[in-house]
Amino acid sequence: MTAVTETRTTTSSPKAFAAVAAIVVLFLAASSAPSPLYVVYQRQWGFSASVLTLVFAIYVVGLLGSLLVVGALSDHVGRRPVLAAAILLEALSLGVFLVAGDVTVLCVARFLQGVATGAATTTLGATLVDLNPPHAPGRAGVVNGIAPATGLALGALGCGALVEYAPAPTHLVYAVLLAGMIVAGIVILAMPEPAQRRPGALASLRPRVGVPSHLRAEVLTVVPVLIATWALGGLYLSLGPSVAAELFGLRNHLVGGLVVTLLCGSAAISAFLLRKRPVTRLLGPSAAMLAAGTLVTLGGMLAGSVVLGAAGTAIAGAGFGAAMLACFGTFGRIAAPHERGKLFAVAYVLAYLAFSVPAVAAGFASTAAGLTGTAEVYGLGVAVLAGVALLARRRVPSPVG
Repeated sequence: MTAVTETRTTTSSPKAFAAVAAIVVLFLAASSAPSPLYVVYQRQWGFSASVLTLVFAIYVVGLLGSLLVVGALSDHVGRRPVLAAAILLEALSLGVFLVAGDVTVLCVARFLQGVATGAATTTLGATLVDLNPPHAPGRAGVVNGIAPATGLALGALGCGALVEYAPAPTHLVYAVLLAGMIVAGIVILAMPEPAQRRPGALASLRPRVGVPSHLRAEVLTVVPVLIATWALGGLYLSLGPSVAAELFGLRNHLVGGLVVTLLCGSAAISAFLLRKRPVTRLLGPSAAMLAAGTLVTLGGMLAGSVVLGAAGTAIAGAGFGAAMLACFGTFGRIAAPHERGKLFAVAYVLAYLAFSVPAVAAGFASTAAGLTGTAEVYGLGVAVLAGVALLARRRVPSPVG
């Protein structure tokens, strides 16, 4: 491939930055929207918790494969082409959701959505850093910490409300999201390219994950917290609404969405309130809140107390937001422009492995051991992992807010 020497069109554009942040929210909202619908699909099509876990796993397989193959592509061909392709594929997946009539078609839709989300999230994260206003050097890290949790919360809440109170519960939410993706595509096509193109695009498609040696020490400081955070997210998005229905008798679909929203909404609020704190000082508190909140939630499950379970979820969510801010703030601070796509790909590969592998195992275990017992063991594991992250944390130099 011949070298491309296109210069960067823009280094900072407040409107473009805000638009990209909104697209992050949109993609994550689309990814969480099916969560409140799973119980509807189960009732309509009569499949087990193991099959539900398969649907969840297929999404993650597509997402991880996309991260591994195209995670660094935007560092070479530019951000806009990758984002445009991801939006087009996401729109296609939403169209498949609209016509889904059985588990097979649902799996196809989730796989396509996973591929699109994997391509989009790493590129959007790098684009936010590219467009970061020079007068606010930490803003991209803040938005990368807040926007995903906000999207997950809005997707689950909005879908839960539409399923419970609007017509066509398995169709309307996807139509709304599809309209949003069309708008996102127009925005990306109109946006100037924020990154400098570099040769090596074909070579970048070879699946590999790696962190440049000069960044490894700082990346390793955030990995334990990153894993604990996303493992907790996997529990809530895969089993949360089902646990609320079985254990607490909360069968309203809006309440099922609120389970996810309470965790992710607390995360978004926490990240916003802590946005001016140096990111390296958030690692310890975030791990402590994750551990404490998960233990309180487990106490609520054992006592059958909705109030205690909700309080624990809010505390854990605050830890979730602080951890996201610390992790993605660190990645945005330490990466050079030509390393951003690759580094965010590594971050999301780790995040989604933590998000998916325990959740998939829990889905299969729930068939044999019961949903409640499985969720309790899973939650205890997350609390232990957060405790390990708390003990293992180390300070890194040059804290930046």
